Amino acid sequence: MQQKNSLKYGNNKFKLELKKNKIKDIITTNAIEKVELETIIKNALANPIASSKLKEIVNPGETVTVVISDITRSWQQIDKMLSFIIAELKTGGIKLNDINVLAATGSHRFHNKAEIKTLLGKYYGKINFVDHNGKAEESLSYLGDTTYGTPVWINKLALETDRLVLTGGIVFHDLAGFAGGRKSILPGIAAYESIMQNHSLSLSEKEGEGIKNTVTNNHLQDNPVNLDMLEAAKMLDVDFIFNVIPDADGGIAAAVAGDIFEAHQKGCAICKEYFGIELEEKADLVFASCGGYPKDINLYQASKSLVNAAQAVKKEGYLILLAECREGIGHSEVEEIIQNHTNNFERERALRSNFTISRYTGYLITKRIEDINLILVTELDKEILDNTDIRVVKTLAEAFKIVEAEFDQLPQSYIMPAAANTLPIFKD
Repeated sequence: MQQKNSLKYGNNKFKLELKKNKIKDIITTNAIEKVELETIIKNALANPIASSKLKEIVNPGETVTVVISDITRSWQQIDKMLSFIIAELKTGGIKLNDINVLAATGSHRFHNKAEIKTLLGKYYGKINFVDHNGKAEESLSYLGDTTYGTPVWINKLALETDRLVLTGGIVFHDLAGFAGGRKSILPGIAAYESIMQNHSLSLSEKEGEGIKNTVTNNHLQDNPVNLDMLEAAKMLDVDFIFNVIPDADGGIAAAVAGDIFEAHQKGCAICKEYFGIELEEKADLVFASCGGYPKDINLYQASKSLVNAAQAVKKEGYLILLAECREGIGHSEVEEIIQNHTNNFERERALRSNFTISRYTGYLITKRIEDINLILVTELDKEILDNTDIRVVKTLAEAFKIVEAEFDQLPQSYIMPAAANTLPIFKD
C-alpha cells in the first residue's frame, strides 16, 4: 500500500509516494503543548532558575544593559520579550533613560532604522539602542585570555553598567552545541578577533583531521567551542538571562530565565526534548526537506538541514535533500571555499589560513557528506557545485530515479519533512 507524503520546497511542495513497508520512520518534532506567548514569558520571569526575580535584583537609580539578538534571530519575537523585561525593570525602579539595549551582532552587519523599530517595538525612540561593533577597538575592553588562547574583548556597555541582562534563543548549534546563554557574550558582543579565534577551535589540532568530533549539535561538555564561550562568560558579571525555545511553526514553545548557566542548561534540555529525535539506527536512504522558504532560501541556510539529515544516513547511504535556494549560495565566501578547491584537504587548509564563519559553513557542507551520497533537489546551477560530490537535480522524480538505479531493491527510508528543526540522536 502506497503512503503519500508532502515535502516543502520553497513556497511549493513535492509529493513523495512510498510503500508503507519502505518507510522506516517519519522524523518530526516531538509534541509541544501550545501556550500563549504572554503566558510563557510571564511564567519564566516569575519562576527564575537559581536566581531572584529580575525586579528584585535591580535597584532604583541603577543602569541596566539588556543584550538582545540581532534581526536575523527575529523568530525570538524580540520586541515582545523586551516589552516584558522592561516592564519588570520598571517595577524594580529602573527608569527608561537608564536602560541601554545592546544588539549582539557578533560578526553580522549593523541594523537599519526599520529593523531597529522591529526589534524595539513600542520602545523605539524611548530607550537607547546600540549596535555592537566587533571591530571598533574604542568600544571594547580586554578582560584576559581563556585557557584556549582566546583573547576576550567585550563591548564596554556590558561592562560599564550596574546590571547586565542577556536575552536570546536556544536551538541546536553546529559549532556551540546549543545557541543561547553564553553565546550572547561570545560571539554576541565580543571583538571580531575573539569570535574567529573561538570558532577556529572547531578544527582539529592536526591539519588534515578536519572538524573535531565533539564540535557539533547537542554537544556541550566535551565541546571546546562551548567551553571557551563559558570561560569568556565567566569573566563578566551577568545578573540575569531570558532565553526562548522555538516551536516547529516559527512561534515560541517555552522560555527560561535566571542564572546564565543553570537556566541555559534547562533550556537546552527543553530544546533537546522537543527537537532531538531518538532513533535506533541509521538508514540507507533519507528523504529530507529543509521545511520550505525561508529555511531553504539559500545553501548557507540549507546547510543546517543538511547537517541534521546527514546524521540519519548510513555510511555510503543516500540523502535526498530538497532545498530550493532561490537566492543562490547565500554568501560569496561559502561559494569560494566550495568552488575554488577540489577536495576537503585543500578546503581545510584554506580555512585554517583565513578562518571566517561563512568559509567554515562552506567547508562544513562538503565535510559532512564525505561518507554519504548527497542528491540535492534545487534551483542552483550544477556548475556552482561541480567541484563537489553533490549531485544536483531539479525534481524529486529525478532524484528518485538515481537511487532506484543504485539499489536492487529500494531500502527502508527515513522521511524528514522539517530537517532544519529535527536532529536525529542515537543511543550510545
